[in-house]
Amino acid sequence: MLKCRTVWKKLAPLARASSTVCRQNLRRTGLTNARIPTRVPTAHMSSGPTGEGSENLLYIALVGAACLGGGIYAYQTLKGDKERYQERIEEIASRSHKAPTPILSEPPCEAAESMPASHKVPSHTPYLLIGGGTASFAAARSIRARDPGARVLIVTEEPDLPYMRPPLSKELWFSDDPSVTETLRFKQWNGKERSIYFQPASFYISPEELDGAENGGVAVLTGKKVVHMDVRGNKVKLDDDTEISYDKCLIATGGVPRNLQVLERAGEEVMSRTTLFRKIEDFKSLDKVSRNIKSVTIIGGGFLGSELACALGRRSTDSGLDVIQMFPEKGNMGKVLPEYLSNWTTEKVKKEGVKVLSEALVKSVTYQDDKLEIHLKDGRLVKTDHIVAAVGLEPNVDLAKSAGLEVDSDFGGYRVNAELQARANIWVAGDAACFYDIRLGRRRVEHHDHAVVSGRLAGENMTGANKPYWHQSMFWSDLGPDVGYEAIGIVDSSLPTVGVFAKATAKDTPKAATEKSGTGIRSESETEDTATSPVAPSSPAPAEHQQKDDYGKGVIFYLRDKVVVGIILWNVFNRMPIARKIIKDGEEHADLNEVAKLFNIHED
Repeated sequence: MLKCRTVWKKLAPLARASSTVCRQNLRRTGLTNARIPTRVPTAHMSSGPTGEGSENLLYIALVGAACLGGGIYAYQTLKGDKERYQERIEEIASRSHKAPTPILSEPPCEAAESMPASHKVPSHTPYLLIGGGTASFAAARSIRARDPGARVLIVTEEPDLPYMRPPLSKELWFSDDPSVTETLRFKQWNGKERSIYFQPASFYISPEELDGAENGGVAVLTGKKVVHMDVRGNKVKLDDDTEISYDKCLIATGGVPRNLQVLERAGEEVMSRTTLFRKIEDFKSLDKVSRNIKSVTIIGGGFLGSELACALGRRSTDSGLDVIQMFPEKGNMGKVLPEYLSNWTTEKVKKEGVKVLSEALVKSVTYQDDKLEIHLKDGRLVKTDHIVAAVGLEPNVDLAKSAGLEVDSDFGGYRVNAELQARANIWVAGDAACFYDIRLGRRRVEHHDHAVVSGRLAGENMTGANKPYWHQSMFWSDLGPDVGYEAIGIVDSSLPTVGVFAKATAKDTPKAATEKSGTGIRSESETEDTATSPVAPSSPAPAEHQQKDDYGKGVIFYLRDKVVVGIILWNVFNRMPIARKIIKDGEEHADLNEVAKLFNIHED
């Protein structure tokens, strides 16, 4: 700018002088040619003889050249100043991101080799899904269905792509393939083979390709943990300090296996011989351990504990493995099933080769003489080589503090509304969501199908659907290929129940059910079929079904204020739409024996 002013000061007097002379000459020309008609073409002035007219042209040309030259010079000067200013700003900005050059004995090329990893993470993504489980995958699929060009980034701590967890405690243990821990493929009860992964690696795009993906896609960033969440700034920080901003975010962090305090206090010798079962690595580890020990003890009588006990019990027939299961309840799944059915199930588990210890409360655990010694509060002592703790799941709410999200004090998990939304632009799905069920009230559910349903709904709402949670998710458990059940709603053994049973046939088994549906993950075979609304005739008040020695198949209704809030279909499969309809209607039924007929349990 200073140079431009200097040039202008030098050119200004010349320009003014030229302008004055030009005006004077023009006046003379006007007087001399006063009698010339005004219609004379202007071109005639420029083609006349030399003299005063030529002087005018000279001065006009001089002034024009001076102005043009000054303008060009000013433009070049301003452009150069702007470029130098921008370079200076970029240099200053880059200094704040450069760490001081350390004096190291290692060559600097090693540090340079680690840099590309940080560039592989996109700095921004329209849809960020925290957690790599079933809920996240269901949400990603739902988002892409409603927004085909969406770019979705899944961030997971695990090294694996999204996979289904149920086979880890079910079908994988019954595989005849010695390399099952590597292939993670299994045969379902119907004989068909499949992988535990939802999709192969080719289904996804790499994180570094996400920004430039013309048609969008789903990318998975494995082995990374989100450690901080800035809700106002719409961004998160990873455990390597990388920051990612987002437009919409889903928290689907699932949970971590609970442990017993007596095991945690027992020391390293005990904990190193204890498995907390949850992930692929846990399955691989327990499979390897169970082939090299003589005895294993499962602590816990719920779904996971009972499934693992039956799976390892089947293996004991060939390997001679001593399998023990202990729990504080009177029978297997005592918190879910009515006592009579729980006791019957316990007998079935024993027939699978499992030694069951009921009403067992662990007092302490020690390690002596190459054995774990489990001391029970009633004085019993159990010696074993390995322990599997299957005592429940603790929802992962690590981000609650930094994100300012509410954690439910009764059920645990992030507290969300009926649309699964916790804050603006933040949704929660799966095990970590404590949601409001418009039919059954506030709940938190830890099952595969709930992860599918809630993840799908969250994905729809992230794309503007604004739909409440009304679809009742189901869950299922198989105690081998011959005994299984499907359940929906609130199934709590402390609630009043009415059970209606019938004699089972060969087709009333999980194996037969999967042969009919073509899938081992039975929630995938469910449809939104409209079930027939149960219309109960006028009958006497329902009475508890007469208990029998053999509960082959049947329906168990769970009541709250005389209304059905939960249903278990015992060895009755692919009838879940009917059960869902009953709970959705929320009506009182005079005779539940008549309602049970809707499930065709008396058909051969």
